[in-house]
Amino acid sequence: MRLLHTSDWHVGRTFHGADLLAEQESVLGGLADIVADERIDAVVVAGDIYDRAVPSAEAVQVCARVLARIRDAGAQLVVTPGNHDSAPRLGAFGEFAAAGGLHLRTRIPDIDRPVLLRDEHGEVALYGIPYLEPEVARHGLGIAERGHTGVLSEAMRRVREDLQTRQARSVVLAHAFVTGGEPCDSERPIAVGGVEQVPGSTFDGVDYVALGHLHGAQQLADHLRYSGSPLAYSFSEARQHKSVWLVDIDKAGLSGVERRSLPVPRPLAKIEGRLQDLLTDPRHDEVLEHYLSVTVTDQVRPVDTLRRLQDRFKYAVHMEWQPEGGRNGESLRYSEAVRGRSDQEVACCFVDDARGSEPTERERGWLRDALETVIAAESEKER
Repeated sequence: MRLLHTSDWHVGRTFHGADLLAEQESVLGGLADIVADERIDAVVVAGDIYDRAVPSAEAVQVCARVLARIRDAGAQLVVTPGNHDSAPRLGAFGEFAAAGGLHLRTRIPDIDRPVLLRDEHGEVALYGIPYLEPEVARHGLGIAERGHTGVLSEAMRRVREDLQTRQARSVVLAHAFVTGGEPCDSERPIAVGGVEQVPGSTFDGVDYVALGHLHGAQQLADHLRYSGSPLAYSFSEARQHKSVWLVDIDKAGLSGVERRSLPVPRPLAKIEGRLQDLLTDPRHDEVLEHYLSVTVTDQVRPVDTLRRLQDRFKYAVHMEWQPEGGRNGESLRYSEAVRGRSDQEVACCFVDDARGSEPTERERGWLRDALETVIAAESEKER
């Protein structure tokens, strides 16, 4: 049996305000071609189908079309929710969907109820562990242990207990931060206090573990892998090669894993320099069609910087100002910075600190007028 392991689609996510639905549908729809070309039996999606608990109608439509293409290409689908998904919404009509080959494992009571697929060697049991919010899940699981390790350990105990009743090879889908994994900037933390990581040994006893949550493809052990997200969702992922895993299960269990790269709809890049150089230097022509993060190094912060950059770089979506040599003066705590200064002086110092140059006489007049207006309004309230 051959499986395709993917996760973290985040359908509906934007990239620094840029709509990604077209790119997402293009890349995810292309999974159907892999299914057909590689004779995939089942596609497993380990969480974060959507980017938010209540996705937009457009995001739902894109996801529905992608799932239909994959199913039409000949593969069953097994899907579990991640921390971005709403498990009840994703699992709605799950019993009906299973009849069409879309198996949604979104409920705690279904953790030890596998999707059973057959090949010439017998059954392969695919267990879907939905993202388990520790404080909620421990009550649903009926355990006293707290934290991610506690609830996932109980979930895996139930999986192993069920496996003992079967003569089957096994695959587990889980959405978690496993120790040893490398995070990116685009993942939402899954711990509020406490420890979010769980040891890899939590998942011992099964043939393959399809992990979701971390957005970079990575191998923690032969049988323990993250597929990563199919698109880059932060500039920290600019050098990652997005991919999926093709997982082969033979009579004895896991027999091999291969990586298949995914297309890049629009590359990411970072550039830096003085604004005028950035706008004129022909060396930057090679990134005109990239999503760009731009660091401007002028000593004085330029006005309307991002708009001016976008006149040349249509896909410049992020800008930072980091003047060469750093900002002048030492950083002071707020109480020290304002001590002994008038409101007018504090306002002028703020402008200087924010852009690297003192306000002009005209700007000082605007600040003075604004402060006088506020003082007059406060005096009127006190009467």
